[in-house]
Amino acid sequence: MSGDATRVTPELLRNWPLPEGGDSKYSRGQVVVAGGALRSAGAVMLAGTAALRAGAGRLTLAVGASVATAVGTAVPESGIVPLPETRNGSVAGGALSAAADDIRSADALLFGPGLDDLRTTRAQLDELPGMLGERTAVVLDAFALGCLPDADETIEALRGRLVLTPNPAEAGILLGTEVDGTGAEDLDRAAREIADRFGAVVSCQNRVAEPGGRAWRITAGGPGLGTSGSGDVLAGAVAGLAARGADLARAAVWGTALHAAAGDRLAARIGPLGYLAHELADELPGLLVRFGEGRPAREP
Repeated sequence: MSGDATRVTPELLRNWPLPEGGDSKYSRGQVVVAGGALRSAGAVMLAGTAALRAGAGRLTLAVGASVATAVGTAVPESGIVPLPETRNGSVAGGALSAAADDIRSADALLFGPGLDDLRTTRAQLDELPGMLGERTAVVLDAFALGCLPDADETIEALRGRLVLTPNPAEAGILLGTEVDGTGAEDLDRAAREIADRFGAVVSCQNRVAEPGGRAWRITAGGPGLGTSGSGDVLAGAVAGLAARGADLARAAVWGTALHAAAGDRLAARIGPLGYLAHELADELPGLLVRFGEGRPAREP
């Protein structure tokens, strides 16, 4: 393990600002969120909305065909790509070819929210490297993470452009050992080991790590963040920031800090428990201003 994790403060974020967005949706990046099976289409909607709330310019949601119309109506800001499904309503293996053009032109792809079949998710994951544009950042979440432990070829093809957003249980799957979500040292160890093993920037609960040992810890946030859909908002925010042109570590640190600070705001206004994931996304624009949105980017 290399060094202590750097504490993330508002001052650190102000001194490590995001790229300026410009005044056009084309200058702030395109995000594709792919997932959304019949039983869990809301995950894609939460993630996509968070990407836009984080300042991304354009959004495409690639979702199961049976829910595509409903998702497009619920998120009118997005383009929609219907994906082939299995008889059970899962997104089929090979389905991502329907979104190949959108993925190739995306600045960031978030893959995994709302998927519910490990076998078909793995088939889709293995398709991804051949579809990506030269600079497309890839954020993997939820069921996509469960496919990684034995996907060595695909992981190798994605190195250098990959962000993983596991919760402690998913981190345990990636490492093959239990991860204590309440233990600071265990979270720090897990984030760093996952980063090195998979060649990815990792956001795990309140820790962010990149390959090679640099790591950050976020001290904001509370138990209310442990609510349905919260991880989708986090992954969407990271994807949105990456689409805007932030390097992967910066996107993950900012996204994780914004997600935690949104929880603190809602805990103060609503209560420590009981606020909803979509309310987290709604807090992001104001927090971006608070943390110094729009300053020229430089290294901390």
